Amino acid sequence: MAVDAVTSTTTTTTTQSTSNSAASQASAKASLDYDSFLQLLIAQMKNQDPTDPMDASEQIAQLATFSQVEQSIQMNSNLETLITGNALTNASSYIGKTITSADEKTSGVVASVRVYSDTMVATTTEGKEIPIVVGVRVGTAPATETTES
Repeated sequence: MAVDAVTSTTTTTTTQSTSNSAASQASAKASLDYDSFLQLLIAQMKNQDPTDPMDASEQIAQLATFSQVEQSIQMNSNLETLITGNALTNASSYIGKTITSADEKTSGVVASVRVYSDTMVATTTEGKEIPIVVGVRVGTAPATETTES
């Protein structure tokens, strides 16, 4: 009995906003594996021995396992989006506050905050950059003193 080769071809489309997150990479890899699994399953069904067919419950269990993996990857992607949104909300709360670096060598009033995938960096009104990491101290901006004449 001859078995046809199972081939998989994928095409990639480049978009302006390409996400290099771990979840999207895992999702792409799982999608390819899922498609390959379905092609193998079809090839198995086409070429199985009619006198000893494959157990249908085993096929369904395999399909369910791949479906669970795909759903877990999608959930991780959604969680990553939620975390990014939370980081943006936190970043905006730093603006206008006094920040002191973890080594206490740099401080100032936060003018802007840049959010990266793994950290945030505050820029003070004097142009100094302070990474927001464990040990950074954030407080309210000092009140400007007015003198009466």
